Amino acid sequence: MGGSDSTRITEYIHDGLVFDVIDQGPLDGPVVVLLHGFPERAASWSAVMSILNEAGYRTVAPDQRGYSPRARPRRRWDYRVGALVGDVVALIDTIGRPVHLAGHDWGAMVAWVTAGRHPELVSSLTAFSVPHPGAMMTALLGSKQILHSWYFAFFQLPILPEKWMTRPGHNAERWYEKSGMTQSELETTQADIIDYGALPFAVTWYRGIPFSSPGIGRLRITVPTSMVWSDGDTFIGRSAVERTQRYVDATYTMTVLPGVSHWIPTHGPDAAAAAVRSSASHDA
Repeated sequence: MGGSDSTRITEYIHDGLVFDVIDQGPLDGPVVVLLHGFPERAASWSAVMSILNEAGYRTVAPDQRGYSPRARPRRRWDYRVGALVGDVVALIDTIGRPVHLAGHDWGAMVAWVTAGRHPELVSSLTAFSVPHPGAMMTALLGSKQILHSWYFAFFQLPILPEKWMTRPGHNAERWYEKSGMTQSELETTQADIIDYGALPFAVTWYRGIPFSSPGIGRLRITVPTSMVWSDGDTFIGRSAVERTQRYVDATYTMTVLPGVSHWIPTHGPDAAAAAVRSSASHDA
């Protein structure tokens, strides 16, 4: 445990919780912290990490709150965005220097807020799939995004979402197949999320939304930023993504990956790694 340029981080502690970490690549290389989304864990970045490691980057990917077995508080309040950001800040403090921060899906949302609130800890930001929270909020009110995001409301219900996602042959499987998940990835979700006991806590990330500060929608981003979206995304529409640039007061790049599903880290790892490297190259 613990971290420096000469030791691996296998776990770290914050808020009385213990988080498991995958730390790979040259210890003296530039550090990229990778935040997974729902319903995935740190290993979803495996292909991206390998590419970045070959390019000389050290990659640090945590199993986040609710996903790590020793970091599973039960209250909705414990999954507000501020708490999730606090976990990332503690990880960066453990690493001991500013990092290149990347996130996919829910991990992107946490990355946006971390970069907005703690720019001194973030050298560059790469967001996959999910745009700036302000762009997301305005898109929900002024576009078809609310139709893509129906499950945000459904996941507020107690118990039912978990039952919906765990019943054999459940509708959630067809939902994820439609989103682009392969049979192998569905099996990984079963093993790494459902069988691992993470699902009720992962769903509670959505239940923590009402406890999150509305101020996150006004955060300005002042570090070099890349927004990567794929046109096969069934969860996030283009309108929300195109609104993101107005919240960034730094070098900004938007990349659209044609023919790629929502699951960019696993379905487009070369493009994902290239986007992280591009963001990092703009760090002054």
